[in-house]
Amino acid sequence: MKNFLQKISFLLLFTILAVSILPIRADASFEIPGSCQVQTDTGATGTVKTLDYGYQYNTYFSLRDIAMVLRDTDKSFSLEITKNTVSLNPGNAYTPVGVENIPWEDSENPDISLRRNECKISGQTVYYYTLITRLSSGDYDCFMMAADLAMILDADITVPIEGALQIHTQEPFCVSPAALEQAGYFYGVNSVLVGDATTGELYYQYQSDVSYPIASTSKLMTCLLAMDAISAGQIAFGDLFTVSDAVQALSASSDGVIPLEAGQQITVWELLLGALLPSSNECALGLAEAIAGSEEAFVRMMNQKAQDLGLSQAIFYNSNGLPSYTEDPIPSKLQNRMSAEDMFRLVSYLLKVYPQITDITSLEEATLESLDLEVRNTNPLLRNLPEVTGLKTGTTNKAGACLVTSLAADDGTMEHDLAVIVLGTEDSIERGRVSGLLARYALYAFYTGMEKPETGMPVQPSGNLPTQAEAAVDLILQTAKKR
Repeated sequence: MKNFLQKISFLLLFTILAVSILPIRADASFEIPGSCQVQTDTGATGTVKTLDYGYQYNTYFSLRDIAMVLRDTDKSFSLEITKNTVSLNPGNAYTPVGVENIPWEDSENPDISLRRNECKISGQTVYYYTLITRLSSGDYDCFMMAADLAMILDADITVPIEGALQIHTQEPFCVSPAALEQAGYFYGVNSVLVGDATTGELYYQYQSDVSYPIASTSKLMTCLLAMDAISAGQIAFGDLFTVSDAVQALSASSDGVIPLEAGQQITVWELLLGALLPSSNECALGLAEAIAGSEEAFVRMMNQKAQDLGLSQAIFYNSNGLPSYTEDPIPSKLQNRMSAEDMFRLVSYLLKVYPQITDITSLEEATLESLDLEVRNTNPLLRNLPEVTGLKTGTTNKAGACLVTSLAADDGTMEHDLAVIVLGTEDSIERGRVSGLLARYALYAFYTGMEKPETGMPVQPSGNLPTQAEAAVDLILQTAKKR
C-alpha cells in the first residue's frame, strides 16, 4: 500500500509540473524572430527580418524590408501600414521610413496585433494572412509569407539555400503541383484535384479517389437538389418558408449562422443565398424541409442523387455537413463524405445544368430582405483572383478546412469552368493558400497547355436533365437584380 501511495504521489507531482511547464514552452515558440538574405535578379540585396509563427520554418517576411530591396526593380511596391491594416500598391515607388533592412535587436519581442488584418492590394480588399508588428522605433511593419507575396507581385521566388530568398523579377509566378507533392507540401492535406469541369480533363490529383469528410461543401448537393425542385416547379424562388422548431434550434446552437425564429418566414431565394454565401446550416436545413418535408427524406434524395451521378464514394447524413450524432447511449459521430473525384463530378454536373449558379456564388455579399440582414461570402479567393466564381467553403474538426473553387476561363472558342477541390487542410489559412496556388496553376495549365500529366474521362450529365433549368435560374437572378 505504501509503495502504491508513493507512486500516486509521484504521478500527481509530475502532472502538476507538466501542466505548469508546458504552456511556458508553447508561448515561447509562438513568434520566433530571425532574418534572411534576399537577392533579386537585378543584383539588389538586403537583410530581411522574418517571423516564424507557431512553428519553425512557418516563416513570414518583412514587407518593408522586401519593398526596399525591390525599390528600383520592375516589382517595386509602396506600403501603408497601421496597427491593423496594410495597403500594398504594386508598381508604385516605396518611400522608406528608416527601419528597413535592420536586423532585430536581441531584446525585441515582436508585438503581433492580429493574424488576419485588413489587407488591400491596389485599393481592393483581399484575403491574405499577415502579421502586423510594432517595431521598437514605433513604426509598424507587416509580415507576409513568400508564396503569398509571389502571387501578388506575379514574380517567381525561390530558396536557393537555407536562410536566403531569390526574387526573379523578370519571371512570372509559376507553381508545379508535382514538385510541391514531391516536397511533401500536400502531406497535411487530405486530397486535392484540379481540372476542367467543362471537358472533364484532369490536370492534377492527389489522393483524389479516397473518401473524406467534406463539411459544408455538402451544401453544393443541397443546392443542386433545390435547383432541381425549382426547375421542376415543385417550389419557386419567391415561396415563403416558415421556420420550424428544428431550424430555430439549429440557428440558436453553436453552429448557427443566421438568427431564425420558429414561425418566421423567409423566401427560398434567401435560403439559397444563406446556404451558399455565409454557409448557414439552418438555411440548408430549411431548404431540405421546404423540398422534402423533413431532413430525413431529403437525405434520402441526396444519396439517391449521388447514385444517379455515379458518386461512388459519397454518403450523406444531413443537408449541411455538420457532424451527425446517432441516438445510441454512446453515440456515433457521422459526417458526410465524398472523394475529391466525386466532388469534381458533382461540380461538373452542377455547372453544366445550372451554369448561372456562379452568379450567386460569386457574390461577395447579399441582403436577406426578409430578415433585413446583410451576409458575406466565406470564400476568400473571390477577393484575390478575378477569375474565381465560387463555389463553397466547409470546416469541421474532422473534415478540416475544405474549399471547392470554380474559375472562369475562355479558350477563344468557348467558355470553360475550371475546378479546384481541396479537402482537409489544417486551417482556413492553409485552405486559402493551397487553393490559391492551385487556382493559379489551373489557369496556367489551361492557357499554356503545360504540365497536364493526367487525362480524366469527360463527365457527362446522366439521367434526364431538367428542361426548364436555365429559365428557372435566369428568373431567380433577374428578380434578385431588380431587388
